[in-house]
Amino acid sequence: MSSLPATAARVLVPLQIQGEPAGLDQRLHELQGLTMGTSWSVRLVGPAMLQLPGLQAAVQRVCDRVVAQMSHWEAGSTLSRFNRLAPGQSLQLPQEFAQVLDAALHIARASDGAYDPAAGELVGLWGFGPQGQRHQDAGFQAPAAAQCAALPAQPWRELHWAAAAQRLTQLGRARLDLSAIAKGHAVDAVSQTLLDCGLPHHLVEIGGELRGCGFRPGGQPWWVDLEQPESGSGLHRTRLALHGLSVATSGDYRRCYDDQQGRRLSHTLDPRSRHPITHGLASVSVVHESAMWADGWSTALMVLGPEAGMALARREGLAALLLRRRSDAEGGGFEELLSPALQALAT
Repeated sequence: MSSLPATAARVLVPLQIQGEPAGLDQRLHELQGLTMGTSWSVRLVGPAMLQLPGLQAAVQRVCDRVVAQMSHWEAGSTLSRFNRLAPGQSLQLPQEFAQVLDAALHIARASDGAYDPAAGELVGLWGFGPQGQRHQDAGFQAPAAAQCAALPAQPWRELHWAAAAQRLTQLGRARLDLSAIAKGHAVDAVSQTLLDCGLPHHLVEIGGELRGCGFRPGGQPWWVDLEQPESGSGLHRTRLALHGLSVATSGDYRRCYDDQQGRRLSHTLDPRSRHPITHGLASVSVVHESAMWADGWSTALMVLGPEAGMALARREGLAALLLRRRSDAEGGGFEELLSPALQALAT
């Protein structure tokens, strides 16, 4: 639990500082665009005459490539083609897709299915994802208990993944949904593209997931404030220096809506219970070297809840900040839970 007064600001810094700031002849440039139903932005340090249209196009190509491979909204994507396979059929995956699936299945195993990259059918049943959007627009009715019970338990186990051959086989009714990790991968991929272009000083953001490399002009790191569940929450600010680090946040306040009974439903579903989470976690932020891993781990911790989530963060050495909503009996407000790895970053 945090011991800082509500008016204080917590500062998180990397354990190591590497590289040198850009020269005085470099300036700050900004790019932005749209992808994955959200926006992307890049802030980078480079020469004054840097060819920005070419960089803009390069970043957009990276995002478009991730969508073409891993979007469950695009009927022609590699992921959607896999989801249409009959049991026993298989598909060879592109290298990027294979990398993301490897990470997703690792997190699924480590969290005992709290994060499940093959829970797409469950997501659609509860009105999230492309199948469920129509239900939301018309006023969503929560699925019957029998509908939930009929879904496979831990559908990620119905995948056969031959990593060496990059071939994925459908064994049952698994429907991939990588929305909780693909966006983070896209952040990493854009960052790598900028590094390959000789631009080591940059901040990449896609839909709230961020990665910072190098320094801002003047030698400062890329400072960002961790997301909070709501304004006026009474929480003190947590400021992070993104220098070779990424951060992702999962929250129960994102994409929420009320069903026909007036119940507030979070988009965060527990694949094990097949229902939205109800344990009181408002948000989880994970700081990691990779935005992909930060993205996936934050979802797993969010599903697990305060106690089990913190236990997993400790076991995996994750730098995580968990915000729990206090009940009315506890006086309301929020409780902060910091993992040891996050405390190590605090100054």
